[in-house]
Amino acid sequence: MTLQLDSDGHLRHLLTLEGLPKETLCRLLDRAGQIRDAALGRAHKRNSLLGTTICTLFFEPSTRTRSSFHIAAQRLSADVINFDASTSSARKGETALDTLKNLEAMGVRGFIVRHPEDGAAEALAMQAGEGTTVINAGDGRSAHPTQGLLDALTLRQAKGADFSKLKVLIVGDVKHSRVARSDLHALRTLGTGEIRVCGPASLLPDDGTLEGCATGDDFDAMLEGVDAVMMLRLQRERMEEGLVASLDDYHARYGLTAGRLRRAAGDAVVLHPGPINRGVEITDEVADGPQSLVLRQVSNGVAIRMAVLESLLS
Repeated sequence: MTLQLDSDGHLRHLLTLEGLPKETLCRLLDRAGQIRDAALGRAHKRNSLLGTTICTLFFEPSTRTRSSFHIAAQRLSADVINFDASTSSARKGETALDTLKNLEAMGVRGFIVRHPEDGAAEALAMQAGEGTTVINAGDGRSAHPTQGLLDALTLRQAKGADFSKLKVLIVGDVKHSRVARSDLHALRTLGTGEIRVCGPASLLPDDGTLEGCATGDDFDAMLEGVDAVMMLRLQRERMEEGLVASLDDYHARYGLTAGRLRRAAGDAVVLHPGPINRGVEITDEVADGPQSLVLRQVSNGVAIRMAVLESLLS
């Protein structure tokens, strides 16, 4: 038994995709595909979490992830509490654990946690009571497992279930990206044929995260023949920290334009976790173009989060 899995291999918490069995990951992807119509409001709400109370425990701002989890929980008929650290007792010094324990005492069973510190979700899961579930909605640079799942689902819908045939390129600030780490965990678990990672040396990690990946800083060369391009958001503070010379320079070297995209396979697809810095990591023409799956990622997010919530709490 691990913190994430019980002795029967069932999910207890979802904290990271690292080490998650392929069967578990594929089961979640399959389930998300089955309930996608309900996720998009095309079918009746499900009653699998009727009477269950869930809290989105967010200590960082969020648009897509928080809204997606909220909609997912509602479409499973759960009751949802939205916790916002900026308007809570956290401003008075209350710890995240005390917050969780107080809400747990009120009957909250599921906690969807976003936190700026690495390992915060795991720390809460270790202290959670019997029957309480913690889902990591992004902690520090560590992990964003549901984003990794929804990206894998989006790729599988576009390219089929056999990832061994795929060449996938991840571009940008991998060093500070929890999304990139979860995407790498998912791609490895699904047996992706070739994983390439591209970005300036200052934004690539040197801690073993990229083991087994082909890495480089020549975007045009790395794009050749790939089946999918996964762009990452550049946080503007990286320029202030001196990790990139300027936004214009970054775009010139690592911005995905329609001309650059022609170097990839003819049927290559483009993903981006959002929010997009248009004109920095990607142009309007590509973000809104026929090869972009950005909005499909967003809609798949609801389905994946429904599958996760149902698996953990029903």
